[in-house]
Amino acid sequence: MPLRNRVALVTGASRGIGKEIALGLGRAGLRVAVAFRTNKMGAQKVLTDLRAAGAEGLALATDVTDPTRVKELIDAVVKQFGRLDVLVNNVGDFEWKQVAESTVEAWRSIIESNLYSVFYTTKFALPVMRRQHWGRIINLGAVGAERAFGQAKISAYSAAKSGLVAFTRSVALEEARNGITANVVNPPVIDEKELSLEEAQRLTDARFPVGRPATGRDVSEAVRFFASEEATFITGQVLNVSGGWML
Repeated sequence: MPLRNRVALVTGASRGIGKEIALGLGRAGLRVAVAFRTNKMGAQKVLTDLRAAGAEGLALATDVTDPTRVKELIDAVVKQFGRLDVLVNNVGDFEWKQVAESTVEAWRSIIESNLYSVFYTTKFALPVMRRQHWGRIINLGAVGAERAFGQAKISAYSAAKSGLVAFTRSVALEEARNGITANVVNPPVIDEKELSLEEAQRLTDARFPVGRPATGRDVSEAVRFFASEEATFITGQVLNVSGGWML
């Protein structure tokens, strides 16, 4: 495994897409830091699954909207593993309300969790990756974010994810000569039941042209590719893992 012994940090990794990404990277040979805010039980379950897959893991509680705690998070990963190679920014709050119905507090929370948090983790991870002259920054966006899409009732989320694409491309340009790539994976709507890929392949879903529901495993495979040695020459790109949804 060419990625064996490299180290990944995945935010929001105690459940859902983040959990699948952490497990996918672990199966690829990486040591994985599982960052979570409150779901300690879920994070411990991910660690158990990582170890069952033969991967080394570490669970760390944090709040990615607090730059002080983010700095402590990065320091803890480096202290434990001696390096940080792959940063996956998966955290992001969501609200389904029209602008007129939303609150200032909700707007701030959505922007901070989806956009500010990515700046914080990237800022504190870059010095480590520069020393190694190797790094992968992979940010989770939303389908259509690269087109600055608008959709009723998710104004803050749409704005944050479109800003995330611009931020990622800026980092890609700034860090290319330092051996660091930065890319975006746009996931689709995923059923909260957390279907396995095998379960999803036995079902139908008319929303997706491919005909089946999306899973966290689909997104995880795209993240794993961007983390790999094969993606060395790919940076500043946006990959929609959408089964043809919203083309």
